[in-house]
Amino acid sequence: MSKTKDLGRAPLLPLVFGLAIPTMMAQFVSVLYSIVDRIFIGNIPEIGAVALAGAGVCGPIVTLISSFATLVGLGGSPNVAMKMGEGDHKTAHQLLANCFVLLAGLSVVLTALFLIFREPLLMWFGASQQSFPYANTYLTIYTAGSFFAVMATGMNSFLICQGYAGLSMGTVALGAVLNIILDPIFIFVLEMGVAGAAWATVLSQMASCVFVLAMLRRKSMPVRLERDKLSLPLMGSVLRFGLTPFLTISLDSGILILLNAVLQRQGGAVLGDILVSCNTIVQSYMLLITMPLGGITGGCQPIVSYNYGAGDTGRIRTAIRYVAGLCVAFTAVMTLCTFTLSPLFVRLFTQDNRLATLSVKYIRRFCLFVIPLGLQYTAVDMSTAMGRIRFALSCSLTRKFCFTVLTLALPLLLGAADAAFWAEPIVDLCCPILTCGILLATLPGYLRQRELHARS
Repeated sequence: MSKTKDLGRAPLLPLVFGLAIPTMMAQFVSVLYSIVDRIFIGNIPEIGAVALAGAGVCGPIVTLISSFATLVGLGGSPNVAMKMGEGDHKTAHQLLANCFVLLAGLSVVLTALFLIFREPLLMWFGASQQSFPYANTYLTIYTAGSFFAVMATGMNSFLICQGYAGLSMGTVALGAVLNIILDPIFIFVLEMGVAGAAWATVLSQMASCVFVLAMLRRKSMPVRLERDKLSLPLMGSVLRFGLTPFLTISLDSGILILLNAVLQRQGGAVLGDILVSCNTIVQSYMLLITMPLGGITGGCQPIVSYNYGAGDTGRIRTAIRYVAGLCVAFTAVMTLCTFTLSPLFVRLFTQDNRLATLSVKYIRRFCLFVIPLGLQYTAVDMSTAMGRIRFALSCSLTRKFCFTVLTLALPLLLGAADAAFWAEPIVDLCCPILTCGILLATLPGYLRQRELHARS
């Protein structure tokens, strides 16, 4: 049985696990890119703490650049899966070719813009006079090689949507392992410091980019990457589908940039860099939850998209239940890890007792309600897979709006800079209740309409 037919015929529970687990692990491994860099940077003798603050300011900007890969990758892959479900392989091939062109164009524009405006952006987004040189060095090198990051991340989604989650995991693992090897060599052996961490990341992403493009060019690939005519309507469809995950990730980056700026300003000269360093460690831990969580839901999107295209709503309902259960199980395990293993995680970044104690405190606060967050991811990403763009986008924007308001308001209301760390658990508890309530009320009618359309 071919990979594409598996999406419509294979038993659902093994299929969900077969796509979700490799994709989850791929996202977990991809987190190592940023975490490993930060671990080595934080342990550079004498400058580790302030250099870590600089890397932390760059982190959301790097994620913002990657969000454009998500715009095309997670916008194009559900479209490709739906066309495969409909049996329209010609349009699926054309979609893949158009997505390649979109990613190439976006990467060139992003590289130019961020190289031109990087210095004022870093100062606006939370860098201090002390941390700016390290942030500037890292971001300049990373941005110069962002073509490889955007292309590798975006095109990897088209391996997943064709059922090749294992190859997708291999793409990410190749870059992560290479990064782990190169980081200590460049940073410590060659004494390149922060610049070495950035170069290690760029070279690793280059390797991932070459690998994923080679896989998509294989003749055995059901939807193979090859030249095809450009189509503005197809590109528009890709961007429409990708808008929700793009805004989710880009606005997350914007909120983290805002959080860094609030912490730096409210903390002042005494606490500013310390709080930004804490936030860097907190966000590194949070990535261990959100990236694999997104891997579970993103990896299972092809199942829902394919069967939506085929009109099999029964498989859609069952798949959503399995995905929700898997997300809850994963976030429950991570909640347990948060309250038991977070001190060990923090010690990877710093040996400073004050910084370590504060970081553990804020990690536990930030991750208090990640179990409901798993249901939020399920509702939004499964809705996107069915083409319910307006619903998914509204839910995502509501959460971001609430987070932004609380990040700004809580330090003023409570009179403490670190009160901003309460914004995350509040929205993680309240917003999933609203999102899941609306989904449960509207999904049955939406699927009935699809059944009627499929029969006509």
